[in-house]
Amino acid sequence: MSIDEIQNNIITEFAVFDDWMDKYALLIEMGNSLPLLEVNLKSENNLIAGCQSRVWLHAEYVEGKVFYQAESDALIVKGIVALLINVLSGHTPHEILEADLYFIEQIGLKDHLSPTRSNGLVALLKQMRMYALAFSVK
Repeated sequence: MSIDEIQNNIITEFAVFDDWMDKYALLIEMGNSLPLLEVNLKSENNLIAGCQSRVWLHAEYVEGKVFYQAESDALIVKGIVALLINVLSGHTPHEILEADLYFIEQIGLKDHLSPTRSNGLVALLKQMRMYALAFSVK
């Protein structure tokens, strides 16, 4: 499935709810579905700078595609992490670097995050793209 197809599915899933409390509940549910990160991957090297919460991100390059694993100690942030992993993981570095992540605005997430969470989202996305860039030169 393409990045845009995944984004469109997420937009459809969030469109079911009008109330942001319900959307937050969906985010938390998505975050809870993330597999736990192995303890050895919860290192300072994998910690995302700029996040108010603690977020660890690990990436692997397998057969031309980038696969992300991540975890956070905050429920809503963990849901945001799950969204980004769902959209970007399993795609080529080129696809990740060229992706227009329009779903963030279309589901209203951009308008419903505190400034610190918005900064964390930007930092996480930047790190995901940095991994993709690094893998693209391999």
